[in-house]
Amino acid sequence: MCKENMLGENRATTFCGTPDYIAPEILIGQMYSFSVDWWSFGVLVFEMLIGQSPFHGDDEDRLFESIRMDTPHYPRWITKESRDLLEKLFERDPTHRLGVVGNIRTHPFFKPINWTALERREVEPPFKPKVKAPNDCSNFDREFLSEKPRLSHSDKNFIDSMDQTAFAGFSFINPKMEQIMEKC
Repeated sequence: MCKENMLGENRATTFCGTPDYIAPEILIGQMYSFSVDWWSFGVLVFEMLIGQSPFHGDDEDRLFESIRMDTPHYPRWITKESRDLLEKLFERDPTHRLGVVGNIRTHPFFKPINWTALERREVEPPFKPKVKAPNDCSNFDREFLSEKPRLSHSDKNFIDSMDQTAFAGFSFINPKMEQIMEKC
């Protein structure tokens, strides 16, 4: 789900998101805009380049404190363009964050990309996994294939205390989800 019309001066206040990717302005209760998406993009790029999350905590509270207060550790081996991109995406002032100000496409990190060819789908991907059948799982780590899926639960009192007006009139409930919830 996403909130529509979040361009320009439009703002949101809902506390939502995947914990590792939540921008600091959400955590401190500020009204926010699409700037939070650029922060989350920074987390994703960091994880893809470095192989771990930029912010750490033993529990959610400590993770959120890290997001609010810590500066990520940048290994010496990443390029200066990579570090500069990440630092600009992790700008704590959302009005100065790359993507909100400046065209991210012109950042030196993206210099090798031909954006026009990419938009036309003329760029060959650097890696194409071989998929033998729709249910082929050979590209997944075996460790994850043996895990049982589980539903994560949220504190009902916490959810009930949040502003739910964005969901007014939203009546659909997946019947399978109802069955799962009845068992909890």
